[in-house]
Amino acid sequence: MAAPPASADAAPSPPPPAAAPDGPGRQAEHSEAASEDRSNAGSLDRLLPPVGTGRSPRKRTTSQCKSEPPLLRTSKRTIYTAGRPPWYNEHGTQSKEAFAIGLGGGSASGKTTVARMIIEALDVPWVVLLSMDSFYKVLTQQQQEQAACNNFNFDHPDAFDFDLIISTLKKLKQGRSVQVPIYDFTTHSRKKEWKTLYGANVIIFEGIMAFADKTLLELLDMKIFVDTDSDIRLVRRLRRDISERGRDIEGVIKQYNKFVKPAFDQYIQPTMRLADIVVPRGSGNTVAIDLIVQHVHSQLEERELSVRAALASAHQCHPLPQTLSVLKSTPQVRGMHTIIRDKETSRDEFIFYSKRLMRLLIEHALSFLPFQDCVVQTPQGQDYAGKCYAGKQITGVSILRAGETMEPALRAVCKDVRIGTILIQTNQLTGEPELHYLRLPKDISDDHVILMDCTVSTGAAAMMAVRVLLDHDVPEDKIFLLSLLMAEMGVHSVAYAFPRVRIITTAVDKRVNDLFRIIPGIGNFGDRYFGTDAVPDGSDEEEVASTG
Repeated sequence: MAAPPASADAAPSPPPPAAAPDGPGRQAEHSEAASEDRSNAGSLDRLLPPVGTGRSPRKRTTSQCKSEPPLLRTSKRTIYTAGRPPWYNEHGTQSKEAFAIGLGGGSASGKTTVARMIIEALDVPWVVLLSMDSFYKVLTQQQQEQAACNNFNFDHPDAFDFDLIISTLKKLKQGRSVQVPIYDFTTHSRKKEWKTLYGANVIIFEGIMAFADKTLLELLDMKIFVDTDSDIRLVRRLRRDISERGRDIEGVIKQYNKFVKPAFDQYIQPTMRLADIVVPRGSGNTVAIDLIVQHVHSQLEERELSVRAALASAHQCHPLPQTLSVLKSTPQVRGMHTIIRDKETSRDEFIFYSKRLMRLLIEHALSFLPFQDCVVQTPQGQDYAGKCYAGKQITGVSILRAGETMEPALRAVCKDVRIGTILIQTNQLTGEPELHYLRLPKDISDDHVILMDCTVSTGAAAMMAVRVLLDHDVPEDKIFLLSLLMAEMGVHSVAYAFPRVRIITTAVDKRVNDLFRIIPGIGNFGDRYFGTDAVPDGSDEEEVASTG
């Protein structure tokens, strides 16, 4: 069993006392001991059965492992290479909870390896692996000292923070983001930084005490117990702790005999009867894993929904909502619309007049922010009764790629504004929007958020973006959706689902065609602005988004 995590707000552990300089004899002793441990670790490998062809052994010293959604990492950002489909319905509420799988079993039984194999075989986007190793309680100074001497019992239910585990799993099932502690096995403590995880289609929760709490059990849709021979588990533990965590063979065996084996017999093995499926031989049992994957696929298929179709059939013939504000259609505004809607307009003119409209739109939107009375002194020494912004901060969030074209206008009128981004693309097979990437500033829940997209037709992408902000605890009435052009359908969809979101645009078109394109519309804003190849059917930016 891996040693546990301590809390993020725990005081940092004091540095170990300085050791006296080693003499030549002690240095030789240390060298021999280290050599012996390396030799022991090497010889242990020969005792283990093969885990699977081409699969490298797990190597990690913290509680976070690389079994999250497929990622494309660059120097500045992390991009999800598989999108997350909608997790809400046309009402803007959660349409389905994530499918939660619990993986229990003894220490070093192969739970994480089985979880990885399930993730790979599922081949579905947005799978989260949540490790129980992250949720050990904060250790006191005395417990830290016991842990350093292999005298602290990390294999007891009391060692885990079940309240934090349950609240974290509940939020993930609801599609919300969570902060998960990271435990460092080498120092027996939590790291200062916590990791952000996002709600997913499938959540795999693994740990030795995965079935030890009644409330936790109720959150799991499928319970799997990984049953591996005790001798194999011991050998794996020896190899892992010696080669990866810098421990000596004597300390590992002492901890195993004193805590790990008794805990397995008393707390872990009895939970096997609670499992829906028992997987003998762990990751070597590919038949069992295939059956598990088939069952999960069938469950996911039952939960599928079509958001755009639902939006298209809802909210017909309703009056426009009071939360909508349309920029006054002056001759100047209508003239700029005439230019940017004209298919013959050059790219330079399209960009120039789009930027002018964006500036007017954002200036108009800022008038809806809360202001309070304030008094300042003029250079003449006189009081002036004025107004000042009554919020904490303004954050702009652009829906890529077209939404980012509105960022310069926002920066021009809002000093020190923070910017976040969300990438939503349409799945060409299903026609549904999918969330591929998000980067939001910290503490965004305290801000007024200006959500920017250049066109909104059905409202599906805008609703997904609003849902992301709500899942990051941004209050609904602090979200302002800005768009140069919207269809009535999109306005109704967003307003019905999120009645406290302020919707602000320069124009609203009446119709959407059978392909969900705005009519008369503006064409694909991103293609016209960035000068990229147009989509053959002239679709709107919201419908076929691109990374630019």
